[in-house]
Amino acid sequence: MQGDVPLHYVCTHDEARKLAGRFDRFWVSNCGCRESRPGCQRSRVDVCLMFAGDIDASGSDLKEVPPSFVDELLSEAGNKRLVTRPFRSESDPSKTEGICFCCDDCCGYFLSPDDVCDKGTMVESTDEEDCTHCGLCPDVCYFGARRMDGDRLVVNGGRCYGCGLCVDVCPEDCIRMVERA
Repeated sequence: MQGDVPLHYVCTHDEARKLAGRFDRFWVSNCGCRESRPGCQRSRVDVCLMFAGDIDASGSDLKEVPPSFVDELLSEAGNKRLVTRPFRSESDPSKTEGICFCCDDCCGYFLSPDDVCDKGTMVESTDEEDCTHCGLCPDVCYFGARRMDGDRLVVNGGRCYGCGLCVDVCPEDCIRMVERA
């Protein structure tokens, strides 16, 4: 955390694509969380994306990668249900320096209640009339905003960080992301 501003914030995969689209050079390193907790069951280790080559990486093996690598990483993030957590510059919190791709299996943020992260600009909106209460979305909500109570979905929008993973798995298309009020 830098003063009162957390280092990380959450965004949807579409927002992450737009953010990365503002840059033409990219670097990637191994994720420090995945290296310190070997055996991540959700994704590969080289998932720490940076927009400059002089940033202190959390893990090893920093290397420059082509834009095609970034496209593949963003696609894999969707397939593996990774939360996109951009990180801010240590010296200027108004600037974003890269994106971490996080999961509930090994990432310190989800395993440590002391790690603070800003909520994203988006929040879920669920059309409860069209929801069939299938139970798929709580499985991908690492923030605990969605849970099943018996055979009924219960949504706590206040706990939603705006990652959008629930939208991706909803078979009824009854969840959408809207601007946070």
